[in-house]
Amino acid sequence: MDKSMKYSDRQLTEMLSSAGVRTSLHRLAVLSAIANDRCHPSADNLYRSISELYPGVSRTTVYNSLNILVEAGLVKELKLERGVSHFDFMLQPPHGHFMCDHCGRIYDMGLPPSLADNTEPGFRIDSIDLNFRGICPDCLAKQQ
Repeated sequence: MDKSMKYSDRQLTEMLSSAGVRTSLHRLAVLSAIANDRCHPSADNLYRSISELYPGVSRTTVYNSLNILVEAGLVKELKLERGVSHFDFMLQPPHGHFMCDHCGRIYDMGLPPSLADNTEPGFRIDSIDLNFRGICPDCLAKQQ
């Protein structure tokens, strides 16, 4: 996955508008953090990082912004571990996720383009959620 692409505030504002979402400073900050950092943050991680930029922002505002962005189809909620949701930018090619059992980091994993074509006839695929767990290369290197 290409993580080098960065979106400007103008591009993100256009995405919000196209999705029918009223732009606010906090929604833009949440979308920017998810779209540009691509680190699959939890809601609490997002709140901490955004509250450093905007000290007056409430946890409720961040959570409400996340819910609006998920409903608008701009952000996807990932449930990779019990009791914690992480968030990913939706406007990118389909991909899976790998969660390291040692450091907890989440990585994007490419998928073969024909994966969706290999389903049973009569089904409509709306999303693909393919998750892997194990040990990432950095943690493996530390073990050796």
